[in-house]
Amino acid sequence: LHAALVGALRGLPAEQQRALIRAHPELAGRLAQAGQLTQASTAEQGSAGLGALSAEELARFERLNVAYRARFDLPFIMAIKGSSREAILAAFEARLRNDPEQEFQEALRQIERIAWLRLKDRLPSES
Repeated sequence: LHAALVGALRGLPAEQQRALIRAHPELAGRLAQAGQLTQASTAEQGSAGLGALSAEELARFERLNVAYRARFDLPFIMAIKGSSREAILAAFEARLRNDPEQEFQEALRQIERIAWLRLKDRLPSES
């Protein structure tokens, strides 16, 4: 199932891939603050501590979201399940140094990873 999803994603024209990336919510962004994320996104962001940020931490995420969007015209996407706030922030800052094509490809890889993790949570494991 995951391979079919990845194949469908990779088979899309770049403009449609970009549209899919742009539909992704920002980490600790406006939708998260308003409680308007999907249940899965809310759980993932909460497990990484993004639902309990201090004002200072929230401001840092907001600055990084703005800088990332200004540089790449995309939201920052990361499969954050199992990651700490510190690891997410470090990845955010490191990926700001990528070139636009590298980051476009990384965003697609992260979407693939998010899909894998969510499928793994929802489908029965083979035992």
